[in-house]
Amino acid sequence: MGCCQIISVIVLFLWVFRFSDKTAVSSAVEVKGTVFVYGRAAVGTVDEDFICATLDWWPPQKCDYGTCAWDHASILNLDLNNTIFQNAIREFAPLKIRIGGTLQDLVIYETADQKQPCIPFTQNTSLLFGYTQGCLSMHRWNQLNDFFTKTGAKVIFGLNALSGRSIQPNGEAVGAWDYTNAESFIRYIVQNNHTVDGWELGNELCGSGVGARVAASQYATDTIALRNIVNRVYKDVSPMPLVIGPGGFFDAAWFTEYLNKSGDSLNATTRHIYDLGPGVDQHLIEKILDPSYLDQEATTFRSLKSIIINSSTKAVAWVGEAGGAYNSGRNLVSNAFVYSFWYLDQLGMASVYDTKTYCRQSLIGGNYGLLNTTNFTPNPDYYSALIWRRLMGRKALFTSFSGTKKIRSYTHCARPSKGITVLLMNLDNTTTVVANVELNNTFSLRHRKTSSRKIARTSQLTWVSNGETQREEYHLTAKDGDLHSRTMLLNGNALQVNSTGDIPPLEPIYVNSAEPITIAPYSIVFVHMPNVVVPACA
Repeated sequence: MGCCQIISVIVLFLWVFRFSDKTAVSSAVEVKGTVFVYGRAAVGTVDEDFICATLDWWPPQKCDYGTCAWDHASILNLDLNNTIFQNAIREFAPLKIRIGGTLQDLVIYETADQKQPCIPFTQNTSLLFGYTQGCLSMHRWNQLNDFFTKTGAKVIFGLNALSGRSIQPNGEAVGAWDYTNAESFIRYIVQNNHTVDGWELGNELCGSGVGARVAASQYATDTIALRNIVNRVYKDVSPMPLVIGPGGFFDAAWFTEYLNKSGDSLNATTRHIYDLGPGVDQHLIEKILDPSYLDQEATTFRSLKSIIINSSTKAVAWVGEAGGAYNSGRNLVSNAFVYSFWYLDQLGMASVYDTKTYCRQSLIGGNYGLLNTTNFTPNPDYYSALIWRRLMGRKALFTSFSGTKKIRSYTHCARPSKGITVLLMNLDNTTTVVANVELNNTFSLRHRKTSSRKIARTSQLTWVSNGETQREEYHLTAKDGDLHSRTMLLNGNALQVNSTGDIPPLEPIYVNSAEPITIAPYSIVFVHMPNVVVPACA
């Protein structure tokens, strides 16, 4: 064993010992398990820029359950000059950002032909969504465009889809979409050589809707109208932006009709996920740590995938907004370490079901932001997303775990190599899991100093190392073992921005490939195995 390996093993031992000591769990409780990875073909493929986050319109007056968690996190008042904010986005190279939310369907755009005064949202509980119309000035848009260009973000813009409709007492929105103001805004974008990568129509107006609803047939007609606008305005521009919709909660019958009637007009169909219930729920953590509860969302992923396959659409599936707990989340839960169990499980599950993009609500704002609303410092889920971005490639491999139901497991072809990256999450508070990885179907093991060898069917990765074959491990835990902590530890070290606002480096520990993987209680482990090559990743 080389000196570097000895040091890595010592570091891993000390890290596990320290974690166990701080959380007062019994290190004697240990179970063995096996990760089964099926590597002949990918089960799902995601976009290169799979990780996405949202920016919302909520003003500081937005409050839930007596807590006002939005501060100056609105599209209209965000501090675009904040260094941490800029650096946080740049790290993803690129981060896909979806601009949208409840109030988008009340937004007017201050274009040359818009005669109304450009005034901000004002609270009025007697109105739809509790606010008056608000306005996006072109001065503010120009600032946003400069910001997105500077940070390398890819922008999905959610358009006001209620313009021109009348809202009935039962919530039904009647009439066709009046796209005059939207088309004027889109033309402004093109004339000024700005870049929007996708135009999304409406927010949560599908199915039974939230506050208002539009029939699937009418929504399909409006989506075709948006496609025609994009085709006209961008006829001499390349690449042409995506047309996206409907941006709401899944309703099988509604989505089926919408996708079939939208024809070729739609590039991506978006749905929203708030499967944990209201932020005020006292049982959020119990749900997050319950494997059977986490499994429930797979039904909807599976259903939408089936509808797409069996419809005439060419659209792909996106999660356009997912905050887990609605009404702004819950402080010290949705912005704390424990939420990474839910978030990473969602990313893994979405990938398996061929979901191309996953947009987290929010990048900043509410209690579920990837960034702290007041000082822009990253919350734990930011680092979880960034490590995913660095290690997990586009192809998802079917993965299962045997030994305990408390381990969540996902595998992708690795981003940094032709190997694989395995994600393991331990939802148990007392049990350390020691796991081996087994590969099903023919695959190759490539060592740096040994020749490749083919192994058929199922093979366990417990070969004898010659001291040259190592894997990279990223162990994520909560500071002081507190699931409510907003500080995440990577291999025992706190992840914090420095005095100049730089995002910290994400350094692995190196472990002998012959050793099993140790997953401590309430911990998350990314394991990059660059020397394990399967047919799907070759």
